[in-house]
Amino acid sequence: MEDSLIYRDETYNIIGAAMSVHKELGSGFLESVYQEALEVEFSKRSIPFVAQQKIQIRYKDVLLKQYYIPDFFCYDKIIVEIKAVSHVLPEHEAQIIHYVKATGKKMGLLLNFGEDSLYHKRFPNLSSKPIRTNLQL
Repeated sequence: MEDSLIYRDETYNIIGAAMSVHKELGSGFLESVYQEALEVEFSKRSIPFVAQQKIQIRYKDVLLKQYYIPDFFCYDKIIVEIKAVSHVLPEHEAQIIHYVKATGKKMGLLLNFGEDSLYHKRFPNLSSKPIRTNLQL
């Protein structure tokens, strides 16, 4: 299986839900509005998710006080980060890459509702091995 197709069906479902939200609301709202609308759409489509779950980071086998809070954790295996900005910047992509590496999850998905069309990009974690350092976002 090609690396970009990890969890193909699940990411397809998540992107479909996000497209529905974007079609209904368009661009221009705050991220919190899209967050709430996406929760409604995930529930409607029976997509399992946890919103804003704290993910602790380890450093040399010690749990740090610092943690990440991704917007969604779907299907118990995909980290979903949402934005509502006019253009996705490298630091937005770096954020989801750090989340995926720090947790060792195999897939991250970045969604941006701030553009005329929904922006979505998959970020597979090819190593799937958690890092052992404290990353700064």
